[in-house]
Amino acid sequence: MTTAYPVGRAAALPVASRLRGAADQVLRWGLVVIILWFAAFKFTDAEARAIEPLLRGSPVLSWLYAFTDVRGASRLVGVAELTIAALLMLRPLDPRFGVAGGIAAAAMFVTTLSFLATTPGMFARVEWIVVPSGAGGFIIKDLLLLGAALRITGEALGAATRSLPPRS
Repeated sequence: MTTAYPVGRAAALPVASRLRGAADQVLRWGLVVIILWFAAFKFTDAEARAIEPLLRGSPVLSWLYAFTDVRGASRLVGVAELTIAALLMLRPLDPRFGVAGGIAAAAMFVTTLSFLATTPGMFARVEWIVVPSGAGGFIIKDLLLLGAALRITGEALGAATRSLPPRS
């Protein structure tokens, strides 16, 4: 007995390819919007004060305060985020920009996820389960953003590799 499918395999493959392409665009431009939004916020006093405990407790970023004050450290992070967003936006011009931006975004999200381990109070026990709390509830979303950054890095790397001239 054969099973009839409403969409045959031959028809599904191009649809799957188009969906992957659309997903890559949504991931890239979604990351750009989110990173730009967070970058802009880094130039406010409220955000500078909010991220201070995260940065001060981080072995990766605490050194910023040796060179600048609370607002200056926040602005430096904001400039880094603006640079990452710019690299991601330049991907259509050259996939190597997308690779660089994707790697930088992934590093940024790994760094922010490390705050879960380096900042006190990121988790709380609610009855029998440990859950993100306070800033931990906000930071945990970076796990998904890390996945998006890795996906778009892979896409850009594939495009950059395809554009290389063949070996002679």
